[in-house]
Amino acid sequence: QVQLVESGGGSVQAGGSLRLSCVVSGYTYGSYCMGWFRQAPGKEREAVAGIDSDDSTVYADSVKGRFTISRDNAKNTLYLQMNSLKPEDTAMYYCAATRGWYLLEHAAMLSTDFDYWGQGTQVTVSP
Repeated sequence: QVQLVESGGGSVQAGGSLRLSCVVSGYTYGSYCMGWFRQAPGKEREAVAGIDSDDSTVYADSVKGRFTISRDNAKNTLYLQMNSLKPEDTAMYYCAATRGWYLLEHAAMLSTDFDYWGQGTQVTVSP
């Protein structure tokens, strides 16, 4: 059974930092493309960052230069380092997984293409 469990969310002031983690179990972690998505109240879920099985990465324009996605295959863990946080980053953050080489074949990450999801972790950034 595939499981993704996020942690690391919280409340910070604008300009602060948080690191999200997602521990994965139930499949060969290193062979999958992993992504972070977020959803704010009243808004659609949006892709934040992705990392594929060859460690290629992609970022939403709104987070480029501030967020860094990484993975530790030995620990079956995905990370999202978030710096210079802004109030507009406030959302529920989800990690998700899909088949490997996804970023090679797609110009953008679509949530409907991701098969496995965590339960989410809340990030709140105050002005």
